[in-house]
Amino acid sequence: MPAEWEPHLRCWMMWPRRAKVWPDMEATYRDYAAVAHAIRAFEPLVMAVHPDDEAQARGLLSADIEIFPVPIDDSWSRDAGPCFLVHPEGGRLGVDFQFNAWGGKYSPYDQDNAFAAAVIEKAGVAREASNLTAEGGGISTDGEGTILTTLSCFPNKNRNPDWTLEQIERELMDRLGADKVVWLPGDEEEIETDGHVDGIAVFAAPGLVLATTASQPDDPWVEAKQANLDALATARDARGRDFRILEMPDALTAQHKGERFCASYVNFYIANGGIVMPEYGVKEDGWAREMLEEAFPGREIRAVGINDVAVGGGGIHCITQQEPMPTSAPTAY
Repeated sequence: MPAEWEPHLRCWMMWPRRAKVWPDMEATYRDYAAVAHAIRAFEPLVMAVHPDDEAQARGLLSADIEIFPVPIDDSWSRDAGPCFLVHPEGGRLGVDFQFNAWGGKYSPYDQDNAFAAAVIEKAGVAREASNLTAEGGGISTDGEGTILTTLSCFPNKNRNPDWTLEQIERELMDRLGADKVVWLPGDEEEIETDGHVDGIAVFAAPGLVLATTASQPDDPWVEAKQANLDALATARDARGRDFRILEMPDALTAQHKGERFCASYVNFYIANGGIVMPEYGVKEDGWAREMLEEAFPGREIRAVGINDVAVGGGGIHCITQQEPMPTSAPTAY
């Protein structure tokens, strides 16, 4: 699985569908469209839309965004979509993990569990199915053999009760072409995803990790954040390197909208030549931009207000999934 900063063929998103998640659906539609348009400025984008919502979505999306009519339950393509792999000779593969709506938190989810296969078929790549229940937001890879994930997520009994930690680790490495899994504690108190790593710590380059820190004295998750930072400080990647850690704030002052509100600045999207970052209208926005400029020199930073996405429990990374470019002329995988 290549790192997210490698060239993309396109980005995949899913149009909001589960109305009970969103206090103001019209505002959420507008935020999703704004994210889509920001990404489309850098690379092609396909929006998966339930057939019943096709006309409504087209009214808010520009004509250069492709609409993919397909039955869906929800709107988190990072988690319901496939993880794409590339072969050194150019072939590509889509890994289809099991999806159970983050441990059965929402129902139904059968159409979302089938979504990865639908994307893989439309993308025209080979499919490899896994019996592991896992979500793309639960992993970050450096493209050089290292996976970051959390102990609070995939080993949770609400996902893989019959799997040992060693079995989960082996499955992740085998399916994603990795050599090492670095386990962070995660966050057992985070009620929506059980501590997805893409809200905690993500690779920005080989050996470089952006990680959330407790930037305010009244941060209720200060212990969890420090535990993850401590784990990173003593870990090594698949090539034996220490991690350089850049600490980023959370937009805690934006969390008045509810306990599920995703206030993580590490939940951004790396596009071809750019970064699409969340903006919450709080003082930490500027700090986060400066950190991203340091981590990604030469990339254009575009900030998009996402308060009406974040209130549903996720951020920009959660609603996107990159499809990598083949490394050369496509061949059979």
